[in-house]
Amino acid sequence: MSTSHQIAFVRPGSPAALAGVEPMDIIKEINGVELIDIFDYYYYEDEPAFDMLIEKPDQTRHLVHITKSEGEDLGITFENGLMDDYRSCHNKCMFCFIDQMPPGMRETLYFKDDDTRLSFLQGNYVTLTNMKEEDLKRIIHYHLAPINISVQATNPELRCKMLHNRFAGDILDKIKMLADADIEMNAQIVLCKGENDGAELDRSIGDLLSFYPQMQSMSVVPVGLTKFREGLYPLEPFEREEAREVLATIHKWQDISFEKYGTHFVQASDEWYLIAGYDLPTEERYDGYTQLENGVGMIRLLMDEFREALAKEKKHPFMRKKECAIATGRLAAPFIRMLCQEFMEKFPKVTVYVYEIRNDFFGEKITVSGLITGQDLMAQLKEQPLGSHLLLPQNMVRAEEQDFLDDVTVAQLSDALQVKVDIVKSSGQDLVKQLITL
Repeated sequence: MSTSHQIAFVRPGSPAALAGVEPMDIIKEINGVELIDIFDYYYYEDEPAFDMLIEKPDQTRHLVHITKSEGEDLGITFENGLMDDYRSCHNKCMFCFIDQMPPGMRETLYFKDDDTRLSFLQGNYVTLTNMKEEDLKRIIHYHLAPINISVQATNPELRCKMLHNRFAGDILDKIKMLADADIEMNAQIVLCKGENDGAELDRSIGDLLSFYPQMQSMSVVPVGLTKFREGLYPLEPFEREEAREVLATIHKWQDISFEKYGTHFVQASDEWYLIAGYDLPTEERYDGYTQLENGVGMIRLLMDEFREALAKEKKHPFMRKKECAIATGRLAAPFIRMLCQEFMEKFPKVTVYVYEIRNDFFGEKITVSGLITGQDLMAQLKEQPLGSHLLLPQNMVRAEEQDFLDDVTVAQLSDALQVKVDIVKSSGQDLVKQLITL
């Protein structure tokens, strides 16, 4: 058995600690059953009492008896969160973002995961192409849900082409198997111009809606195109009229779904409205922001939260004069600028500079803030007025390492610009609070 079953930490006073389980121990079995991965562990450790076979660092084995309250956590953290090797992607998708990255970045950025277990644990979208029937049966047995599926197209031939995988065409069969077992799912389509748009998008939405309510929602996002596409499948960005056609298809199906089920089901990511030159939908259109992690409704939610929080703030007559700056991507910049103008009208002693950062690292077609690098921030903000603080959205940096995609750290950016850098959480309330308490 690999060391992926090895324990990294045991919480003091937890049921595991009281039973004598220690860091560096390896779990071999629970109630005589050998564990494959974290889901076996979750399934068998859910009982109030059980026996666990562990192997100590000296390779001696001990059977320990665990007792705990119903629903109580055992108190164990593993060296490997899955207790198994991560499954890599078997596809060669025409739109893969990892294939469009430059060389020389940190190694973890080049790993293509397609692990359904991460879909359940972290919300990742997976293609299901590396899953056999027994894998699907295991999901059904443990009732793991929701499963987030990267569909791209329901047309079997087209999906095989887009994923460059001759086994990718059975997606509807797999979705039906999960739906019949009442497994909740969400879907995503990465739209590529001239490939899965138009009539194919219309077909895919209709096919996926037929699995409602097990298929709870779906999103449509435009393909992200960097400047590093030499030798890759030729893809072009969507223009204004094409984005409007995409939105017309999505809005048509939203109306159909809402009339039939009381939910809009299919959502367009925020980029589509920016490209089309349309206003963002109202909050009600987003069905509780079911596809927020796919960039669906993020700006609307931020705006509504910001305005609600700002309305609750009383004017501070003794507030001192202060200046700060916010840097973000091209997608969010117009909206952030508008919100900051509203803030400054209420608090005229505060000056907020909002800077739209051009993505020179990946290319100007990349407009989201989460893909902005430290070097682009340094280069474009070096001669700009920044005030006492530079505010950056949380999705620009890795939380624990406090660094950007190019490994420039927040501390290095702060030193280069000679300004205090504050990382702001994603909510509108947090942004208002940060501006007030500078």
